[in-house]
Amino acid sequence: MKYVIIGASAAGINGAENLRALDKNAEIILISKDTNIYSRCILHHYIGGMRDLDGINFVDKDFFEKNNINWLKGREVISLNEKEKTITLDDNEVVSYDKVLIASGSRPFFPPIENINGKENVVGLKSLDDCNKIIEIAARAKNIVVIGAGLIGMDAISGLIHNKNVHANLSLVEMSNRLLPLQLDKEASITYEKKLVEHGVKLFFDSKVTKLNINPKNPNLINSLSLLDDGRDVELLADLVIVCAGVKPNVEFLENTSIEYNKIGLLFNEKGETNVKDVYGAGDISGNGTIWSVAVKEGIAATSNMAGKTRVMDDFFFAKSTMNFFDIPTLSLGCLHIYEKTEGMIIDSIRERDGVYKKIAHKDGKIYGAIIQGDLSYTGVLTQLIRLNIDISKIKKSIFKIDYSDFFNINSELEFEYKK
Repeated sequence: MKYVIIGASAAGINGAENLRALDKNAEIILISKDTNIYSRCILHHYIGGMRDLDGINFVDKDFFEKNNINWLKGREVISLNEKEKTITLDDNEVVSYDKVLIASGSRPFFPPIENINGKENVVGLKSLDDCNKIIEIAARAKNIVVIGAGLIGMDAISGLIHNKNVHANLSLVEMSNRLLPLQLDKEASITYEKKLVEHGVKLFFDSKVTKLNINPKNPNLINSLSLLDDGRDVELLADLVIVCAGVKPNVEFLENTSIEYNKIGLLFNEKGETNVKDVYGAGDISGNGTIWSVAVKEGIAATSNMAGKTRVMDDFFFAKSTMNFFDIPTLSLGCLHIYEKTEGMIIDSIRERDGVYKKIAHKDGKIYGAIIQGDLSYTGVLTQLIRLNIDISKIKKSIFKIDYSDFFNINSELEFEYKK
């Protein structure tokens, strides 16, 4: 059997390792544009200078030799022919396959703003190349603007804050009224807002970038942004603009195939199967904002099925994020901003000692989502209650005080188990 994996991040690497474990004799080829293996979820540590390339590498140095995987690095897939089962690379080399995993990920999305494309000092953040460009320009910049305050935007701004070679004025522009609008409510956001302000970051909420203004001395550069900030026209000087306004799936090489994808990303089921036999998908290419841990599980599930071992994705949360900016950990489960508008949904929140904040959404005795910030020790029992769909309506204590003993028994192996 000859397997080909496209992509060398969480889904691709873990999928390749899983394939080797399941099939000792197969030929495995991994193709990637990247020439290094690194974790994309800690790129801010690289920008901030807290970790070097080795520090963000998540495999052993002899990973490919040890697993007998042929890594075609620095190579781009140009097209795929699902009928002939071949892949064409950027130098016209053709690679055949019996089964293929598409885990080619995504790249930064640039919204349709005047002058945002093709400028040397306007970059996204999704790869090591992006990081190196940001580090290079940021070291000589006087004013840096980050567009978008989601997870990638927070990575960018926190990395710049920690970089000792960055002395620029930092600004963060966000269209909503808070940081991390998909993960946090305003109260949880304020905790991080205070930290950013302490580090001198200017925050612009409810603001929309309307135009990037070209440097009159060099048309390849921009020197400022025009904002509509809470109804006011504002101009922000900028030597570097980092666009963190979302991602776009890398599916262009599928354009002339019958493999189904939409404007969000590649379509595949819980087994990683696409609509075409022997073609599988996993990871961020789905366009669902897949976090690292989910991409790993998807890669393992897809490659298990490629090797004939039935396995399905059993992650029970579409939206689950854990973050730790400024040493303040936060877990976000589910979509609280949607639950708050759901009929019959009850939202309880509490502010405890040392700034610990908890917010839980529940309905008819079932917990649907939560924000936990400052102390994540409660998240273990919380995720079990959600995963096992446990009814808490008969518990006559605070929803923030529930523990394992309220529902679980200890078995003969001294392990917790749930019994109704």
